[in-house]
Amino acid sequence: QVQLVESGGGLVQPGGSLRLSCAASGRISSINIMDWYRQAPGKQRERVAVISSGGTAGYVDSVKGRFTISRDNAKNTMYLQMNSLKPEDTAVYYCRVVVGGSEHWGQGTQVTVSS
Repeated sequence: QVQLVESGGGLVQPGGSLRLSCAASGRISSINIMDWYRQAPGKQRERVAVISSGGTAGYVDSVKGRFTISRDNAKNTMYLQMNSLKPEDTAVYYCRVVVGGSEHWGQGTQVTVSS
């Protein structure tokens, strides 16, 4: 069993920053893909950023240049640095990891961007 614990969400004003963390524990041999998804009310869940085991990162167009995904393989932890936040970034953010071909999801953390 793999457990994911997310932290770092909250309320921030437009233009502000937040850093999300996702710590994995449990039956982990090697984590392949790690990524962040988000789901806003009434919208489908979308993948925001992804990072491979080798550190190659990819982003959805709407966050390019503002968000940075990173990972610490020694700690089995992934981060999402979010800068220049906009109201449309408001959503529940979920981390996901793929271990041995199986995917595991975090519980989600709320990010609200509002003045």
